[in-house]
Amino acid sequence: MYFNSIDFAIFLPVVLTAYWFIASGSLRQQNLLIVIASYVFYGWWDWRFLFLIFFSSVSDYLIGIGLSKQDNLVKRKFLLWTSVVLNLGLLAFFKYYNFFLDNIISAFSFFGTEITVDSLKIILPIGISFYTFQSLGYSIDVYLRKIEATRDLVAFIAFVSFFPQLVAGPIERATNLLPQFYRRRTFDYSDATDGMRQVLWGLFKKIVVADNCALYADTIFNNSVNYSGMALVFGAIFFAFQIYGDFSGYSDIAIGTSRLFGFNLLQNFNFPYFSRNIAEFWRRWHISLTTWFRDYLYVPLGGSRHGTLVQMRNTFIIFMVGGFWHGANWTFIIWGLLNAFYFLPLLLCKKNRDYLETVGSNNLLPSLKELLLMIITFCLTTFAWIFFRAKDISHALQYVSGVLDMQNFWFEIEVCKEYSPLLLLIAIFVVIEWLGRNSRHALEKMSVRLSRPLRFVVYYSIILAIFWLGGREREFLYFQF
Repeated sequence: MYFNSIDFAIFLPVVLTAYWFIASGSLRQQNLLIVIASYVFYGWWDWRFLFLIFFSSVSDYLIGIGLSKQDNLVKRKFLLWTSVVLNLGLLAFFKYYNFFLDNIISAFSFFGTEITVDSLKIILPIGISFYTFQSLGYSIDVYLRKIEATRDLVAFIAFVSFFPQLVAGPIERATNLLPQFYRRRTFDYSDATDGMRQVLWGLFKKIVVADNCALYADTIFNNSVNYSGMALVFGAIFFAFQIYGDFSGYSDIAIGTSRLFGFNLLQNFNFPYFSRNIAEFWRRWHISLTTWFRDYLYVPLGGSRHGTLVQMRNTFIIFMVGGFWHGANWTFIIWGLLNAFYFLPLLLCKKNRDYLETVGSNNLLPSLKELLLMIITFCLTTFAWIFFRAKDISHALQYVSGVLDMQNFWFEIEVCKEYSPLLLLIAIFVVIEWLGRNSRHALEKMSVRLSRPLRFVVYYSIILAIFWLGGREREFLYFQF
């Protein structure tokens, strides 16, 4: 079930009505309703994988209880590694089995030995990369005694399967979300109305910005040999806004929907394309994943505590694993390594902690230096997105060579005319995001800035744009990850 579907438009009001009018008197009823709604939501795609998420949830629930009863360090480590093996084992089998198999066959073939092993037709369970990390994070936090193990199975299953963020994040921490299932929620009008604003803006990002960018990006990338360098540059830019509008749009819808139920999720995007260097970009892009890797991989590897060489090694590991997390393709690993190379000069010059504040936070416009730095960072990021979007390494290299071929790079008036409506849409989108960059989402402070009539003009304009400019129903990009 997609957020941008008629099914969800019917599903959400029904669940909200039952939640606030039938189950509101009992915490256990509220949590049980969330579990039922979440399993219906997830099972709408393929009911067979409900067994998988249930197994993952119950396993980590029992491991958490075992950790809470055990003080012996060896046994505690055994329980923790059981959780690691179970969660990452499921992820490795469903997501990476054929990738590893194909590369092993290729390696043997390179050395002159032909082996024949049949690959498996494995269906990737939607959202498995997200809920396995969320459940595993709970086990690690219990092991580290950052949180007490829960004895409430219903609350824990609700935590793992909470439908707004189940299939594409944010990857929630048990320390933030799980305690919210222990408290009965009461309806908060102001939080709910702002949640609806966030949902509306998320739908605009997805349906209007991302889906329209996808039409052009798909055409250009899928037929890149037939396009000039200028068109290829536009294709990369369109994909940059497609993936941002698609993924951050999903996060906005997830966070806004959660607020309708009385939950507060972690912010997952913080206007990343207004970053002044790559380090700032990664503090603002897919925050829940980057902080997960920081806390559960980078820090245990030694973090920044053992000198520059160790810090460089750990940084490359993080970006490589982060790339591989996205999928079983070498393009994702190259994308991760590119970002690691971007990060390296900042690390060596001790500039990776610069720009912790929002750009131009006290000014309407950025300074010339800030604008130049944002453009450079966006260009570097967009170049890396080419590898992320390409179907394989050879396709990515062919695309890049087309961009860099100066004989093939000319200013085409017809190309600009063809893309001008979409470029205008992107420009309007960027302006709105810029004006809202000090908020959790672009429309958050609209109630303060605009009068009531003007607010409704904006709301209805966004709704009209969604219906007018929205095309066919497209799944969210990160469902495949």
